[in-house]
Amino acid sequence: MTRVRDVMTHPVVTVEATVSLESAARLMLEKRVGCLPVLGGAGTVIGVLTKSDFAAKDKPVPFSTFSAPDILGHWLQAGTLERIHQTARTLTVGEVMTQPPVTVGEDASIEEVARTMLKHDVDQVPVVRDGRPVGMLARYDLLRLMLEQPQGS
Repeated sequence: MTRVRDVMTHPVVTVEATVSLESAARLMLEKRVGCLPVLGGAGTVIGVLTKSDFAAKDKPVPFSTFSAPDILGHWLQAGTLERIHQTARTLTVGEVMTQPPVTVGEDASIEEVARTMLKHDVDQVPVVRDGRPVGMLARYDLLRLMLEQPQGS
């Protein structure tokens, strides 16, 4: 049976919660990663920062059945994008990260991880040992594994 440790990407690129969002964005672009595990003081994963944390998300408008695009907690309206970008430069990763993080252990089976990713609707998960990151597993890794498996296995 294939285990997470057999297909995870490592070493993992991480960031601390106190780092600026701008610095984290630069790191993600430089390292070409879509998700950064966020570390707390003990070096354990306390959250994740994903590329979708930077993008507009539909959020419910208060007292309404409608949703509107929201970027970093600001309603997206005409002329506000530059103001939002300026605000983003002063935010820290800890202020916008997704928490609690969805993580998996390195000994988990691929089937367990696939179920976890589907249940939580996440594309990537940090792989941890004693709460500390040892790798990353993405849906891309699952697709690659599927193509590498001989038919009938």
